[in-house]
Amino acid sequence: MPRFAANLSTMFREHDWLARPLAAKRAGFEAVEIQSPYDLEIEALVRAKREAQVEWLMINLPAGDANRGERGMACLPGREADFRAGVGLCRRYGEALGIAQVNMPAGIPPKDAPRASIEATLVANMQHAAEELGKAGIRLLVEPINDRDIPGFFVTRADQALELIDRAGHPNIGLLHDLYHAQVMVGDLLKNLERLMPRIGHIQFADPPGRHEPGTGELNWPALFAAIDRLGYRGWVSAEYFPTGKTADSLGWMRKPE
Repeated sequence: MPRFAANLSTMFREHDWLARPLAAKRAGFEAVEIQSPYDLEIEALVRAKREAQVEWLMINLPAGDANRGERGMACLPGREADFRAGVGLCRRYGEALGIAQVNMPAGIPPKDAPRASIEATLVANMQHAAEELGKAGIRLLVEPINDRDIPGFFVTRADQALELIDRAGHPNIGLLHDLYHAQVMVGDLLKNLERLMPRIGHIQFADPPGRHEPGTGELNWPALFAAIDRLGYRGWVSAEYFPTGKTADSLGWMRKPE
């Protein structure tokens, strides 16, 4: 079985933010991640991590102004200064928490922006973030997200993400492969895991179509977890699902088969 981590933005939400790392540890997780920590004080997060004795894997770059519908700033022409300020803020949180990787949500570009301008902005921002985060020993990851859940999201498929990563040409950029988003957009997960594995920097999962725990949807999780092991992946595999009840009651998938 892979090494499993918990995403605290979707799991253990029956607990206050700063109690979630310890709740995850008590449930059997040795590592955690969070999408957006920026409403929480760095010192408080560090104390929560220390108390729980968990590894903190990843955070996301700031996603912009949620009141304006922003889901990432990386592909927004004209917002380069805000994006770079977000990289600096993310680096401060990342260094304090000892993370190894940062997820960069591409965002939803303006409908009237030329595609060439969107892609050029995204590639330049990727290069900047990869360089600055690399100075702190943090790797930048790019995550394709399905456009059913987030209509208009710019990077929706692994092949598109890899093409942009190759254009950026920076060694400090990898692919975040979320099995939930990949199934919604492409499917054929086993074959694509085999094809993409050399480029994958991190794996996340939830069971489609509802984005709940394994066993609630359409995927064969024992086969997927076995394939991840067989293909030699040695990183963490992060549960990023919305439990159908209490998180502790949703963890049957973690048990090793008899």
